[in-house]
Amino acid sequence: MTGPHVRARRPVRILLALMLAIVIAACSPAAPHRGMTLNRGNGGEPASLDPHFIDLTLEANIVGDLLVGLVTEDRAGNPIPGAAVSWETSKDGLTWTFHLRRHLWSDGVPVTSQDFIYAWRRILDPRTGAKYGYNLWVFKNAEAISNGKLPPSALGADAANDDTLVLQLEHPAPYLPQLLMHQTTLPLPRHALFKYGAAWSTPEHYVSNGAYVLKEWYPNDHITLVKNPLFYDAAHVRVDTVNYFPTGDTEAALRRLRAGELDIQNPLPAYEIGWMRAHIPSALQVAPYLGVSYLTMNETRAPFGDRRVREAVNLAVSRERIASRVYKLGELPAYSMVPPGTANFPGHAALDFKAMPYDARVAKAQALMREAGYGPKNRARITYETTGDPDTKRSAAALQSMLKPIYMDVDIAQVDIQIHFANMQQHDFDIAGATWIADFDDATNFLDLLRSDSGLNYGSYKNPAYDALLNKAQLETDAKARGELLDRAEQMALDDYPWVPVRFLVTRDLVQPSVKGWVANIRDVNHTRWLWIAGKPTR
Repeated sequence: MTGPHVRARRPVRILLALMLAIVIAACSPAAPHRGMTLNRGNGGEPASLDPHFIDLTLEANIVGDLLVGLVTEDRAGNPIPGAAVSWETSKDGLTWTFHLRRHLWSDGVPVTSQDFIYAWRRILDPRTGAKYGYNLWVFKNAEAISNGKLPPSALGADAANDDTLVLQLEHPAPYLPQLLMHQTTLPLPRHALFKYGAAWSTPEHYVSNGAYVLKEWYPNDHITLVKNPLFYDAAHVRVDTVNYFPTGDTEAALRRLRAGELDIQNPLPAYEIGWMRAHIPSALQVAPYLGVSYLTMNETRAPFGDRRVREAVNLAVSRERIASRVYKLGELPAYSMVPPGTANFPGHAALDFKAMPYDARVAKAQALMREAGYGPKNRARITYETTGDPDTKRSAAALQSMLKPIYMDVDIAQVDIQIHFANMQQHDFDIAGATWIADFDDATNFLDLLRSDSGLNYGSYKNPAYDALLNKAQLETDAKARGELLDRAEQMALDDYPWVPVRFLVTRDLVQPSVKGWVANIRDVNHTRWLWIAGKPTR
């Protein structure tokens, strides 16, 4: 609750915090680094910087510099206290109490528990139209709110006071600290949204509680962030300005990095990996990653509503060829959906033909296609949609050649990355290339993509038995038993062939040796607050 004593102290908190910020700006260790600029190639143009309307890593990279959740990432991407300084959990794992640090939005207004509750209610409210709200369904009543069965006010989140937040869960979630680092759980400045509405996330109105504030956004050119002097850890933020560039053409981005125009680039052009290993090995940051590349097939369109066709496509795709000849990054061919090394997961599920020689796979695929009514004189004609990145072009050409022997003629459609993901979310495609990077280290983050009601179930896969198994796993408190249930669910989905898992990803970063503080990690998260430049003149 909010009592009179809380209201009385708020002006004092603001004044003291502003005075502290002035002292920090004048005396902190960061002062000698004034003028330090970091240029980051970021893969593409963001659709938004409102955390409720983003779903791409390239957008999360920027928002992660602007906003801080209850829990945030350390240098290696691990959970550490963020807007909350501490928390405790009830014995049954269903109640989490968070104690907020006293800190400010970039316009001097205090951050409170209500800013989180407001944000969570907003993203779950079906009127908002946020595609990623399901990520919060572990919160009490969140799913019912998303489905319009309960009002947002029914969410199991309460503010005991401005600095204490009590969160109720639907089921135990030991991975909650990792989930709370995700953009869907970030706070929003209520006062800014009340005043500006949807325009709050434009440069002239953006209010942040993170290490940086939004200075300017020139679409398809660059986004500039500058250091936030009111950030609670501003004394240790060294980079004063960070520019994000949309670098969809990775080969052109490599040239810019070599010319010194970029300090960091993600992703790197896999086709040039041999040259990079020979000439700029110190810039390469290739490490295991919690991500999978896959093909999604639209089951609402012919011929992919037929399980035999989906199995045939799975058989015909040579994962080894794509991983070793197209990308050449040391990625593992994928015969399952959940990457190896995922926490508390046995990882036994796999496509049943994994050990079958490729020639035998193609023969079986041809037989399945004939059973489905296709053949040399009645070929299936489909469109494969992907982005225009040079690596995806080569991958698309390889797929085209692999499906030709099984009586499929593939037209390749290359579109802008934002259009591509919009088409998949609207189920406006035949077969499409996709990737999924884990929001948190748990198998459910991959398996939930195939839930019947998931907004990211691009192919419209529906299996009530699969959904029921995932629901059963949610209620299991024993980690081993839970993992076994999830393993069974994965095998059930694999047997239906809704996806074509292709390769388990590695990180694909190029980082100039002059960039310090970079730590390769399984989530590939390196916020600018932890980085600095040394060994060359600052710009």
